[in-house]
Amino acid sequence: MTIAVTGGSGKLGRTVVRVLRGAGNEVVNLDWTGERAAGFVQTDLTDYGQTIDALMGVDEHPRRFDAVVHLAAIPAPGLRPDADTFHNNITVTYNVLRAAIRAGVRTIVTASSETVLGLPFDVPPPYIPVDEECTRPESNYSLAKHLEEQLAVELVRWHPDVSIQALRFSNVMDPSDYAEFPTYDSDPLRRKWNLWGYIDARDGAQAVLRAIERGRREPGFERYIIAAADTVMSRPNAELVGEVFPGVEIRGDLGVNDTLLSIDKARSMLGFEPEYSWRRETAFPA
Repeated sequence: MTIAVTGGSGKLGRTVVRVLRGAGNEVVNLDWTGERAAGFVQTDLTDYGQTIDALMGVDEHPRRFDAVVHLAAIPAPGLRPDADTFHNNITVTYNVLRAAIRAGVRTIVTASSETVLGLPFDVPPPYIPVDEECTRPESNYSLAKHLEEQLAVELVRWHPDVSIQALRFSNVMDPSDYAEFPTYDSDPLRRKWNLWGYIDARDGAQAVLRAIERGRREPGFERYIIAAADTVMSRPNAELVGEVFPGVEIRGDLGVNDTLLSIDKARSMLGFEPEYSWRRETAFPA
């Protein structure tokens, strides 16, 4: 396939581009920064004209794209003023999704966020593990992500032959980030904001690839939580939840260190299965 990746220069984007290319695809990175030698087209995605022009194909990449992976965004709350974060992210997502459809792309994967689940859980979640039904944006960043999902819902209603799948990525980590993980046990409040979750960037890229494969088979909209199979903690889940979230309803078996951001839907519908754990990367006892 020929795939456009927006935000391919970012933390997750770099790994997604590498994994998609490793699977035999031609990948073009549409971003504001990047290396030309790596199939890069500098694009201001807040500008609809530039966005649709890039997705229609430029001189060095004239072919029609088979799929678009939309990762470009201000990546977290608090990095820029609230209104700027909201306006940037909602505008870029509208531009990319609308332009992709008008350019004839029928398979789109877009980055949503775990933040739509209610992060930073200053108000406890309604139940644990949380799943895709738990949608409670608590910041301007997460509000934009929620509205981006709703935008996708309506676009596939207008275009029933289109697939848009939103991946609610947990906190993205590279292997170099794992050295700090053993320090989290001393203070369970330090990472309670996302129920002690994370996702290895390589597994995030796996989820993108699987979502593309599913999208080429089945049109429509779906959303999935994408997280590692375990938590960032070595302390057992029952102990953590009892201490930090007493009284919250427990749905099912928490496991010892199993993720509390349910990935059951991604497992069943995408065939997603995390391959990487910080425990193995740091030689930490399983």
